[in-house]
This record gives sequence, C-alpha cells and structure tokens, in this order.
Amino acid sequence: MGGAERNARKRRQGQTGATPAARNAVAAARGAKTDRNKIIIGVLVVLVIAGAVIGGVVYTNNKKNATVGQTIPVHQVSLAVPVVREDAAVVVGKDTAKVTVDVYEDFLCPVCASFEDRYGPQLDQQLEAGTVKVRYHLVNMLATRSDPEGYSTDSANAALLAADEGKFLAFHKSLFAEQPEEGARGWTKDQLVDLGRAVGATSPAFADGVRTGKYDQLITEAYQKASTTDYLLQDLGDGRKAFGTPTIAANGTALDISDPKWLDNLIAAPQG
Repeated sequence: MGGAERNARKRRQGQTGATPAARNAVAAARGAKTDRNKIIIGVLVVLVIAGAVIGGVVYTNNKKNATVGQTIPVHQVSLAVPVVREDAAVVVGKDTAKVTVDVYEDFLCPVCASFEDRYGPQLDQQLEAGTVKVRYHLVNMLATRSDPEGYSTDSANAALLAADEGKFLAFHKSLFAEQPEEGARGWTKDQLVDLGRAVGATSPAFADGVRTGKYDQLITEAYQKASTTDYLLQDLGDGRKAFGTPTIAANGTALDISDPKWLDNLIAAPQG
C-alpha cells in the first residue's frame, strides 16, 4: 500500500470515527450560522419595510400640509363686467345679456377646478361680449372633506366678501387655480385674508367677515336648498338622484357639460 493511499484511508477513518458529540457540535455550528443569516435577512426586511412606511408617512404629511406657511398666488383677470352679490350667489355679466348660466361650485371640488380650467375662458369671452351672465352659486358640499374641516365654507364666505369689495373675479380664479387637495389642509382664514388684500379687498370689513364667517349660515342654507331642488339633482344610474358639483343649469334645466359645445348650443337656442 503506497503512502498516499494510507493517508487517504486514515482521513476516512478519522471522519468515520468522529464522536457523536463532535458531529453534533459541527451540526450546531452550521445551524447557528444559518439562523444568524435568517435573522440578518429578517432584520433587513424589517428595516426596508420601516423605511417605506416612514417615507410614505412623510410624503402623506407633506401633501396634507402643502398649504402651511404658503401665500396663495394671485391670478389676475382682465375681464371688465359688472359683479353683484345676491345672497349666497355672485352674478357676473351685463344686464343686457339674454342668457344666464347658473354654476354651482365648491372651491374644494377638483371637478369644479377642471370645469373652470376648461370652460372658464369660453365663459369669459361670452361675458365680455355681453352674450351671457353667469350666476355663481358657492356651495359648501365638501365642508367635511378638508383637514381640518370647513375649508369649503371658509373659501365660499371669503369669495362672497370679495364680491362685496368688487374683487370677486381674481379671488375666484386664484382659489381654483391654487386649489388645495381634497382631504388635505385647506387655505386658512388668514391666508384667505391675505389673498383678498393682494387682489384689492383691503377694507377691515373684508378681513373681519372672513375671520367671523359672516356668510357661513347663508352658504349652508343655499346648499341645502340646491341639494333638494329636483332639476339640479344628477341621476346616479340606479334609480337614485343626488346633488353634486359642478352642476350647470339654465332656464330651470341642468345642462350636460360632457358635450364640449354645451355653451354654444345654449347661446344658439331660442330664449323664452
């Protein structure tokens, strides 16, 4: 038997002859290493999840508080037409206009902002031409959908007060152009007062009215009336009807604004 063969045989015998205790120690060491690897992986997974959760919370809080410490940017309007407040509505346009469009809006309603973005320029053009008047009904349907609650009411009240000051158009456009996110923090009363000052509503009556909610009750009553007016209710498709914003109406009939030519058709229609 050669030396190499004898050495290989001794190694095999040494392995075979290991005591049970030694074999158990080796197995335990291997198991401990595996457990440590599992623990490390588990910790890493937890850290990744925790990081994602924290990142999500920070992102959500940032979105919720996006208006904090900010100034509402002003969006000026060059339109020069009469503006008169009538209770909780604001009538914009010349008395000679033969068509009156009723627009029911909530300053927190994202679809209302889309309506203003899409059809506002068309309405302004017709207002300038003296073809139509627009009666803006400022409702607080989403009063509970800001955090804290009440932005819909605060903004509508401030807009009515801006109308009293002859500054409604720029105030109205600015609030929709800089609309807070639904479910988040709205603009505060102080921020609304600052916007009023920026567009020219500088009287103490404006600031006092914003802070005390001068027209809050009027706005709530107007919303309650609109939400129970049959022709303003929208068909939900299951036999039920409900009021929603925006709702656009004329001559006691709600209009289908999904037709991009709704305004042209209204102007072209015979007026009774």
